[in-house]
Amino acid sequence: MNEEEYSKRSDIDRAPGDQNEDEDLDVVKGVRGYVIGLIAASLLTAASFWFATTDLIYEPGLPVFLVALAIGQMGVHLVFFLHITTGPDNSNNVLALAFGTLIVALVLFGSIWIMAHLNHGMSNGQMHDMMRGM
Repeated sequence: MNEEEYSKRSDIDRAPGDQNEDEDLDVVKGVRGYVIGLIAASLLTAASFWFATTDLIYEPGLPVFLVALAIGQMGVHLVFFLHITTGPDNSNNVLALAFGTLIVALVLFGSIWIMAHLNHGMSNGQMHDMMRGM
């Protein structure tokens, strides 16, 4: 395969949020990606609100459906706005995202764990006396 065929093929086989070096100068193509992402995110948000207010989905299954829509929306944000793709030059972005996710998870679960153990360690009388002293 020669270089011209490879460049045509790479235009077809790329992720939606991925940009080539020569596309950085093309504003229309850049804006088009953001507009597609905005429309997809808006549709997923509107769908979440609409399904939450209708009886179309079985009531106990509604949280699972809303979580699925939220995960889809996170995927749209990662691809179209943060440009997280599977390209070899994108490993630093993926590692930074994974590290940020780890830190947020540690803070969240650590806080919940600490609050649960503090709540378990205190009786109701101690809590009442402590609140009265404030």
